[in-house]
Amino acid sequence: MREKESLKEFKYEPSGSSSGPKMSDLGRRIFVFTKFVLGICFLPFVYSVTVSFINQLNLIDAGLQSYFWYGVITLLILYLFVWEPTVIYVKGQKLTEILFAFFKPLVRVAPYLLPVYTIFLLLIYGALSWMMKDITGYFIFLFGFTFTLHLVFSAKTIRSKKEDFLKTNYIFSFSLIYILNMLLLAFFFSVIFEGFSFVKLCSDSFHLTEGILSSVFQQLFLNNKP
Repeated sequence: MREKESLKEFKYEPSGSSSGPKMSDLGRRIFVFTKFVLGICFLPFVYSVTVSFINQLNLIDAGLQSYFWYGVITLLILYLFVWEPTVIYVKGQKLTEILFAFFKPLVRVAPYLLPVYTIFLLLIYGALSWMMKDITGYFIFLFGFTFTLHLVFSAKTIRSKKEDFLKTNYIFSFSLIYILNMLLLAFFFSVIFEGFSFVKLCSDSFHLTEGILSSVFQQLFLNNKP
């Protein structure tokens, strides 16, 4: 039984032009440099949205928090020491491509931007929660498991691009994917848990990022004045 399925490369490419090779090469270099700068600028927000998410998560029931982290850890242990569930991730990618087949531009990026299994689990949870009690913990575990699955394999797919100079595409693309997915998961949790505030998370993330960028700017430019 074959278990190996190739992961598609995730690339952002500038639209082509009809100009000569020199202009095309210059445009590519500018595009790569722009992505590198944006990727570096995203890193403070990666940190701040993670801290803000954990702070909000700490406001919900401790037992449910544990279920979420158990899901995260289970996936990591499975991936690192037992089996790489590539086939599960690839099937999720193909399902997302089918769902967004009506809009071609989204077909390429949606599988990487949207944690499809986590979204489906939320819909199933919404349908079952009013009929069945004591299922929240199980779904929170699955949220942690599928969300981590999506991030791990998205990172692996982007990292597999061999011609990625200085990992420019990786830094930019995965930072963007991570931020959007964390915000999406935070929104899901704000719907499920009364104490989890999506608005507060966004506000805290913005202010924390602003503080980091302000400190970096002062260290680089203001403190070096004669």
